[in-house]
Amino acid sequence: MEFYRTEPTHDLTYSDVFLVPSRSGVTSRLDVSLAPDDGSGASIPIVSANMNSITGPRLATTLARRGGLGVLPQDLHLQDLAESIRWTKAQSPRFDTPHLFSPDDTAADALAVLPPVAGHGVVLQDANGGFVGCIAADRLATALADARLGDLVHGGVASIDADDVDTPRGAFDLMVEAGLEFAPVLEHGRVVGTLSRRGALRGTVYRPNVDAAGRLRVAAAVGINGDVAAKARALVDAGVDMLVIDTAHGHQEGMLRAVSIVRDLDLGVPIVAGNIVTADAVADLVEAGADVLKVGVGPGAMCTTRMMTAVGRPQFSAVLETAEAARELGASVWADGGVRYPRDVALALAAGAASVMIGSWFAGTVEAPGGLARDAGGRLYKESWGMASTKAVRERFERLSPYELARKELFAEGISSSKIYLDPLRPSLEDLLDMITSGVRSSFTYAGARSLEEFRERARVGIQSAAGYEEGKALPVSW
Repeated sequence: MEFYRTEPTHDLTYSDVFLVPSRSGVTSRLDVSLAPDDGSGASIPIVSANMNSITGPRLATTLARRGGLGVLPQDLHLQDLAESIRWTKAQSPRFDTPHLFSPDDTAADALAVLPPVAGHGVVLQDANGGFVGCIAADRLATALADARLGDLVHGGVASIDADDVDTPRGAFDLMVEAGLEFAPVLEHGRVVGTLSRRGALRGTVYRPNVDAAGRLRVAAAVGINGDVAAKARALVDAGVDMLVIDTAHGHQEGMLRAVSIVRDLDLGVPIVAGNIVTADAVADLVEAGADVLKVGVGPGAMCTTRMMTAVGRPQFSAVLETAEAARELGASVWADGGVRYPRDVALALAAGAASVMIGSWFAGTVEAPGGLARDAGGRLYKESWGMASTKAVRERFERLSPYELARKELFAEGISSSKIYLDPLRPSLEDLLDMITSGVRSSFTYAGARSLEEFRERARVGIQSAAGYEEGKALPVSW
């Protein structure tokens, strides 16, 4: 990357900079590879944040199926975290994970987890796991709230045999020929997943992130306190593919000690450590044993660190400095936080990030943890919160005595509750991935780059005023 006709005199964030187009021989966005070089096995440079309101097993599964990597949060009890890893590893890389219900569940039960939009649906199973039927999600929009799901299944139940699906293109053609928008996939009479036309189409574009055994990859986080070695061993035994050692201030003795402990266990999985914002921190953490550095202090939408403590750094400059230092030491960085648009993801990659970690942007999706709620105007939302907030502290330390918990809560910071609304046009994580990767692929073509490595080399970055940034936004109203 090089700065175009200017040199920065102060630290920059994503809105301060822009990409300048270069002469390009790349004629199609599909000629571009977005695969990162961070040891994650991913085919797109997208990682979900290890936050309770962001990454649960369903989101981690969906993200890995489309080539990214989900990081399960450390606040789960260890046995629950291990079970989430095993569940994710057990899901199909080929077919979507079904939303399973009993015939006795109601339409209201289904609508608490799935909006009534086309291309989605629910699958009904009996007490023995036998297939009963399926209901397209948009059918739920006209059902009474207390209607039994079993009563909404009428006529012949359309399904797809897994043996009939050889390729994603074949699956798409099969659904078109059968006039299906959504259908369960059965193998020997058992449900192994679901398919939609758009899901089949995505299968022709995205490559799943799978391990050597063909199972979806997943990462998990551990803190720096307690028995770090025992936690790390348990997660690897459960099948985790990357370990993220995480704390708000990553350049501290406790973090260096935790990274060294995990390194010495020689568990055979890459170690991610953070959060940091300086080259000095990169050097210390890599020496301790980190393979990937998580970069970002204060840019997240749920984070109040900068306003509470004045600590942090504008994210573009933080990524630029740490990525250069990491490359010299054979390590990589993840840019964690501060992205609001696909352009910000592209800029993080131009600055040298191998992957970009996304949090609140993914909170308002069908796959994120938690149920759907409606505000007074009927808009669907999910609740999100910061990991240093009172809500997160209560969940993390729920086993402490009331006195010790109260002491922890006294110094909580961050947002404890925020409504993250579902985009009616993009209610799914996959919809957001389509938008993000489409924008980033176009960024590569403008730079004349076919790979992440070429993009880093060819990207030209300019510095702009606040007015310049506003000029680039679409007008929300007519002239």
